[in-house]
Amino acid sequence: MVLAVLGMWLAFRYASPVFMLLPAALLGLSWMIFRDPRRQIPAIPLGVVSPVDGRITAIDLVDRGVLQGEAHRIFISIDVLGTYTARCPVEGVIKDLNTLAADKVVDYRTNALWVQTDEGEDVVLQFHGYRLGLAPVAFVRYGERIGQGQRCAYLRLTRVAEVHLPINAKVRVEPGQRVTAGLDVIGKLPPS
Repeated sequence: MVLAVLGMWLAFRYASPVFMLLPAALLGLSWMIFRDPRRQIPAIPLGVVSPVDGRITAIDLVDRGVLQGEAHRIFISIDVLGTYTARCPVEGVIKDLNTLAADKVVDYRTNALWVQTDEGEDVVLQFHGYRLGLAPVAFVRYGERIGQGQRCAYLRLTRVAEVHLPINAKVRVEPGQRVTAGLDVIGKLPPS
């Protein structure tokens, strides 16, 4: 962003103001990608909040999901103009998905976070559709405790977020519905 501002100043000072357009466009793009507004995360016991800004594209059941069992799967198309920071859907501890992978064909370290709640429920956040081949980068490590709605990953131009909920959870969204990261409830976990 500093380089874009410097480019605008140089173009204004030493060239035609028309040459300010490219650095101004880069500044606008940088602001869109790196902005991360503060959000007042509501306390929702056993609630599952949306990890990203976007639109629900599909909801289905899988019988052999990421956690090797039956689960609800919610697909969210990430808003191109939304923030590029993912938020943790639930409060809990980050676990290593590679300990569960039976076939070891998929390396989950680059595209998924497994959060286990205090009640023992498992929620997985997975990402797909990387633009420019840039996979998301997590801010958290295995064994760390994370809060509901807390920032957990930088999406880096990712297109789709996928949330896996336990089969006994209730899905609270419908396809086509818009959601805001950390604010909108997409599901409810069962009481222990």
